[in-house]
Amino acid sequence: MFKVTLQKTIAKIKSSKIFNNKYTEYIKKAFNYLNNNGILKIASLPLLILWLEMMLHIFMDSDLKYMPIYTLFSCSAGFVLSAIFILIPHKMTKIISVITSAIISLFYVVEYLAKIILQSYYQPSTLGVAMENNLTDYSRVIWDNIFSNITFIVLAFVPCVLIYFIFKKKSSHRKKVLGITCISLFVVFHLLGFFTTKAYTKGEINPKYLYNTDTNIDDQVEQLGLYTMVRLDIKHIILPPEINTEDVDFSDIAEVQQPEPEKKAEPQIMDIDLEKMSRESTDGTVQYLANYFNNVAPTYKNDYTGMFEGYNVIFFTLEGFSGYAVDKDLTPTLYKLLNEGFVFKNFYSPLHYTSTSNGECQNLLGLYPKNGNPISMRRTGELKTNTYFGLARQLERLGYTNIGYHNNTDMYGRYLSHPNLGYDWRYHYHGLEIDTSSSRRDSFMIEASVEDYINDDKPFNIYYLTITGHTPYYWNGATRPYQEKLKDLKYTERTKAYVATVMEVDKALETLIKNLEKAGKADKTLIVASPDHIPYGDIDILEELSGKKFGNAEVLKAINESNIDFEVYKNSLIIWSASMKEPVEIDKITCQVDVLPTVSNLLGLEYDSRMLTGADALSEREGLVIFSSRSWKTDKGFYNRFKNTFTPARNVKMTESETEKYVEDMKKIVGYKLDATAMIINSNFYDKMLEYTK
Repeated sequence: MFKVTLQKTIAKIKSSKIFNNKYTEYIKKAFNYLNNNGILKIASLPLLILWLEMMLHIFMDSDLKYMPIYTLFSCSAGFVLSAIFILIPHKMTKIISVITSAIISLFYVVEYLAKIILQSYYQPSTLGVAMENNLTDYSRVIWDNIFSNITFIVLAFVPCVLIYFIFKKKSSHRKKVLGITCISLFVVFHLLGFFTTKAYTKGEINPKYLYNTDTNIDDQVEQLGLYTMVRLDIKHIILPPEINTEDVDFSDIAEVQQPEPEKKAEPQIMDIDLEKMSRESTDGTVQYLANYFNNVAPTYKNDYTGMFEGYNVIFFTLEGFSGYAVDKDLTPTLYKLLNEGFVFKNFYSPLHYTSTSNGECQNLLGLYPKNGNPISMRRTGELKTNTYFGLARQLERLGYTNIGYHNNTDMYGRYLSHPNLGYDWRYHYHGLEIDTSSSRRDSFMIEASVEDYINDDKPFNIYYLTITGHTPYYWNGATRPYQEKLKDLKYTERTKAYVATVMEVDKALETLIKNLEKAGKADKTLIVASPDHIPYGDIDILEELSGKKFGNAEVLKAINESNIDFEVYKNSLIIWSASMKEPVEIDKITCQVDVLPTVSNLLGLEYDSRMLTGADALSEREGLVIFSSRSWKTDKGFYNRFKNTFTPARNVKMTESETEKYVEDMKKIVGYKLDATAMIINSNFYDKMLEYTK
């Protein structure tokens, strides 16, 4: 029945005037001429990839000034495919051309949705991780975004129909001639694209730089195109890019951020002969790092050093948390801990590559993650990298019990990375038993685990990775218990549901503190809670909660930092103990990488402040937060990488020459800090460092 109806409809369209006027005849003749002579066969695949690249850039609101580069690279890729289709037997061409073009279109659709939902494009080197992860957590979000982005999806597949009709008909020209033509055009367009990358030299993140690196994936897609990003990733799997480690002068970086302490103080360093390490090592990366760390100014011990020495520690990484949702009445425990402990007035949790996993990298290792693959935290587990300065390893050396919990199944290879951090790692179905219907409730995770350690004779260090705050936000088993209490709030239902997730976190903390008080251990326990990231796919929720506008909702949803209000990343950090008599306010700029060195200092632990990206927030060190785009903010002001502008902070006065020098020095420091993580992990630097410890 459907087939008959379709045939009648096609016949009716063909008999209509639109297909019978002279202009239509001209179009038909032109199409047949171009197709018979193989021109359409040559051009169809390049145009398909270019069409998809253009759509991706337009829908992602990307800067179109780089269009010449990805136009040339897209065409070069298309000519290779055209050559293949032309040279294979004609009977196979009809089927293979449609299937291949559909797969290419599907790939662009998947990457587009991945960027919107997960804020990251997927590289071929991450496909194994994607398949391994439990993506059912995103199922509702995925379907919602498929329906809301149906225009992009439909447009992506339209060329597949045209390609079928193009390859359906044999061309009159010989296959070999057309194939050689395609290969020749591939070489020409590829070389033109390669040389065009060298024409863009403005800014530190430009096409020339991106063509030779495996970081800054968003910038690669915007400036080089999605196809080229994928091609370069495959290339770098085989031939990893090398960072220049020779003839780098670090002598001018020591005093840029670190002022002399107001009074004589002991530097927060270990007795390591870094100069000897640099001199004797045969590994260029180790030489580079030893030389770099030897020139980094340390932070110094201060009045808060050892304030919580010997305390138990309970550390939370809070999934999708934003302090904008904290309310004195709705979340009294969070409010209490945020205002009666250390009060961080300018704390930021910028989004970095792979969100939660590398949010943990910042919280637990005090390092910024690599902005690309391999995923930094996962890599530490795969390589069994020595995580010497991680909290669990530091406290393990003092005889602490170290246990980690997560009320979800494994993602991002935590079954490798977290035991390597030093935790007895327990997650859903693997050492953490929670009723399936309640598994997403963080308070139930506390109830199911607290007896494991609360009565331990040894001091304990416990790590919790929560799940309730995970997107999507709607009324479910974890949030519904709070629905009645939130019904009169003048928010959308989605915002109310998000607030409910924060109320569940509040319930978890309340449950924990009651158990600590009951066991008589509240006064000897330090509680730390840091976000992994903001609810990045739901910026409108943050706007509703904060009463502020952070910009275009669609741009923000994709975390396009070229058009973002960076204050969207402003957040809250908890460092609190029941033993504190009064709050301590910190006005300086702080961020997630500062958490580990701050906590290490408070616990009086031995660590080397030069070898962490972050710094003790209670030290004299100037505050710094680095965003994934390499924009940054310090106590002196904000540098926008896209605009190449520096805006001084209020009450900061600098001459033009002072500003220029400060910005250039800080750019170097930012680059060193971001590059160091992958080198530390891949070279196992902390392990080799121990050989030179006196």
